[in-house]
Amino acid sequence: MAGKVAKSAVKAIGEYQYPWKEKLEKYKDNLSKGVWGYWELGAWKPLAISARRRARLRKEVLLAGEDWTFDPARKEMRTRRKGHKCDRISAEKRTNTAELMKKMPQMLLDYKKRRWEKKMKEEEAEEKD
Repeated sequence: MAGKVAKSAVKAIGEYQYPWKEKLEKYKDNLSKGVWGYWELGAWKPLAISARRRARLRKEVLLAGEDWTFDPARKEMRTRRKGHKCDRISAEKRTNTAELMKKMPQMLLDYKKRRWEKKMKEEEAEEKD
């Protein structure tokens, strides 16, 4: 019996210390305008709730199992890594060279065929003259 009373007392004190539902209702419209503040008529307006209290409110809401919809959308992660341009270009050149080397036998056959056709045309032109 004493355990139930203690639990209810702790629960009541916890809710009394930080009633997040009331705070959420109070600042809901303000939180939806942005994380740090918002522009209004050309002037920057900070939020009515401080960042520390906003973070505490967010933590309480998430611990209670509710959804926190006031965070801004996150940007996509960078897929391309930083580095020197010359390193990227040389890597691209190496891959391009490897692909061209695979095509090299066919390219050589095409070249020989074109050269042979050119030679045949020249011989035909000399015979006609």
